[in-house]
Amino acid sequence: MAHNKSIIHYLTTLYSLLVLLSCKESSHENRDHLVFRYNQYENVSSLDPTFARDIANIWSTNQLFNSLVQLDDSLHIKPDIAKRWEISENMLNYTFILRNDVKFHKHEQFKTKDSTRVVTAKDFVYSFNRLIDPKVASPGNWVLKNVQKYTAINDTIFEIKLKKPFPAFLGLMSMRYCSVVPKEIVEFYGNQFRSNPIGTGPFKFKLWEENVKLVLRKNELYFEKDEKGEQLPYLEAVAITFLPEKQSEFLQFAKGNIDFLNSLDASYKDELLTPTGKLRERYKDRIHISKGPYLNSEYLGFYLDGDSQEVQSVLIRKAINYGFDRKKMITYLKNGIGTPAINGFIPKGIPGFSNSKGFEYNPEKARKLVETYIKQTGDTDPVIRIATDSNYQSICEFIQRELQKIGLTIIVDVMPSSTIRQKKWAGKLDTFRASWIADYPDAENFLSPYYSKNHTPNGPNYTHFKNETFDRLYEESFLITDTKVREQHYAKMDSIIIAHAPIVPLYYDQVTHFIQKNVKGMTTNPQNFLVLKRVWKEKKK
Repeated sequence: MAHNKSIIHYLTTLYSLLVLLSCKESSHENRDHLVFRYNQYENVSSLDPTFARDIANIWSTNQLFNSLVQLDDSLHIKPDIAKRWEISENMLNYTFILRNDVKFHKHEQFKTKDSTRVVTAKDFVYSFNRLIDPKVASPGNWVLKNVQKYTAINDTIFEIKLKKPFPAFLGLMSMRYCSVVPKEIVEFYGNQFRSNPIGTGPFKFKLWEENVKLVLRKNELYFEKDEKGEQLPYLEAVAITFLPEKQSEFLQFAKGNIDFLNSLDASYKDELLTPTGKLRERYKDRIHISKGPYLNSEYLGFYLDGDSQEVQSVLIRKAINYGFDRKKMITYLKNGIGTPAINGFIPKGIPGFSNSKGFEYNPEKARKLVETYIKQTGDTDPVIRIATDSNYQSICEFIQRELQKIGLTIIVDVMPSSTIRQKKWAGKLDTFRASWIADYPDAENFLSPYYSKNHTPNGPNYTHFKNETFDRLYEESFLITDTKVREQHYAKMDSIIIAHAPIVPLYYDQVTHFIQKNVKGMTTNPQNFLVLKRVWKEKKK
C-alpha cells in the first residue's frame, strides 16, 4: 500500500511539473510585471496587526489590514474605513462614520454565500478590546491608554471618548495596531491567527514559510479606487523573501530579482553610491534612488541613574556632543545620506522641528569641558563605554577616534541588537547607540522619551532624564488646541534636552529607497511605511 502511495505521489508530482513547464513554454506573456518582490532583512514574527511593532511586521500587515484613518505621504490624516469623523469642542469625543462597503477577505468561516461580510462598528469594538486584552499581550496596548470608552452606536457609527485631550490621537488611530479584525476568524484560529490573517487590505494572505518566503495576492474585493475610478491595487501579488544578509539582498537586487532596497547598508554603500550620495554610473540606467525625510533620530543615550561618574557629569556629556564632526561623519560614513543633528532631538520632516541651536563641532570647547571635569573630580582618565550593534560600529568607532583627541577614552562594545534592547530596558548600559522612530506623526512622540513618568521599564525613557520644567511643559501641551502654540511648547522642551544633554543627537535619518526603473507609483513617506496599493510595474523589454 505504501509502495502504491509513493508511485501515485511521484506521478502526481511529475504531472504537475510537466504542466508547469508546458505553461511556461506556451505562455508569451512575462508575468513578472504583476508581482512586486522585496526582501525583508529582519524576519516577520507575526502577521497579526496587534503585534505590528517593528518595520518587518508593519510592512507586511500594512498590505493586509485597514484602520479607521490613514496617512498620506505628507502625514495628513485621510479617510480609510471611516469616511468622515467629528471631534467635540473639548477634544474628548470622536465620532467616526464608517463606510458600508468594506468587506473582509474571503474565508469559509464567515458562513455566507460569498464567504465574506461587511465590516461594522462592532468589529472595531472587538478589535480594540483585543488590543488591550492582557491575555493577548499586545505591545501596542498603550495606544488606547488615554481612551475612556468606545461604543458601536450602530453598524456605521463608532464613538471614542478620551480621558483627556490628546491632539495627536487621530494619528494614533492610523497605526496598524488599530486595524480591524473579524471576531469569528480570530476565535477560529486562536494564537494561529498570526499565520492565518484575514483583514480588509489591498492584498490577502496566500502563503508563509517562516524565515523563507511570504506571498500575498490581490484582494479582488478591495474598496479603494484611484483618481480615475480604477480599483486598487494594480499588482496581482507581493512576494517577500527573508535573506538574512544585506550583501545577499543587494546581489539579488543587482540581478533584478527583487524590486527595491530599503536604506543604505555599509556592505554595499560604496558599490552603489559615490561619496557625495549620487548613484554610480553603472547603475544609472537600471536603478532609481528616492530620498525623503524620515521621522527617525539616531543618537547616543546616557543612563543617568547609573554608577558612571563620567555619565553623571553634564560636562562630559556636553564634551562628547561638541567633540566630533557630524557633517564629516555623514559624508564619509553615510555617503551623504542623512542630516547632521545639530539642532535637537525632534527631526526634520515633522511639525515642531526647531532650528534652535544644538551642538556643532567645537573640539576646543570640548577639550576645555574635559579639563574642567578632571579638575573638579580628580579623575585623570575619564572613560565612556558605548554599546552598539555591528550596523553602527563604524559610526561609534569614528566618534571614538575623534573623542580621543579631546582627552576621552572611549570603549566600543559591539553586541547583538536584541541584547542592547534588553539591557536598555533594564538600565544596564551606561551609554548606548539607539534610534527613535516615530510611531505617529506628532513631535510629542519625540519628547515622550524624556518625560519622567515614562522611565523604563514603565515607558520609553531609557535615559531616566528628569526635569520639572520639561514635565510641566509636556503635560501642558496636551491641553493646547492651537497647533502653532503647541509647537512652541515642543521647541522649548527640545531646548531643555539640549541644555542638559542626556543624549548625543547624531543625525536625522532619511528614507532612502533604491528602486528598479520599471517600478512605477512607489513613493516615500516620513514614517517609511511600505504602501504598495498604487504601485505597478512595466514589462521589462
